[in-house]
Amino acid sequence: MSDLKNYIQEAIGNIRDDRTVTKELLNDIITYMSKDPTSHREVGQVAAKYVETLQRSNEQLVKAATLIHKQQAGNAGLSDDDKKEIYDMLGNATETEGDN
Repeated sequence: MSDLKNYIQEAIGNIRDDRTVTKELLNDIITYMSKDPTSHREVGQVAAKYVETLQRSNEQLVKAATLIHKQQAGNAGLSDDDKKEIYDMLGNATETEGDN
C-alpha cells in the first residue's frame, strides 16, 4: 500500500505545482486584459482553458482525498472505480506536466 500512497502524494504534488503555474499564467492574462478591453477577444479562450485546468485539478484533489479517506477508514482493497480514478489522475498529471 505504500506504493499507492507514494503515487497519490506525487500526484498531489504535481497537481499543486500545476495549479501554481496556472494561477500565475491566469493572473498574467487578467492583467493583460485589464489594460485593453479588446484584448479579451485575443486571449479570452486561453483564460478559459486556464480556469478549466484549475477546475480539473480541484477534481483530482477531491479524488485523491477520497482515496486517502477510504484507505484510512480501513477499506483494505481498491475497487475497480478506485483503480480507474488513480490511473486517470496519474494520466492527467502526466499530461499536464507535458504541457508545462
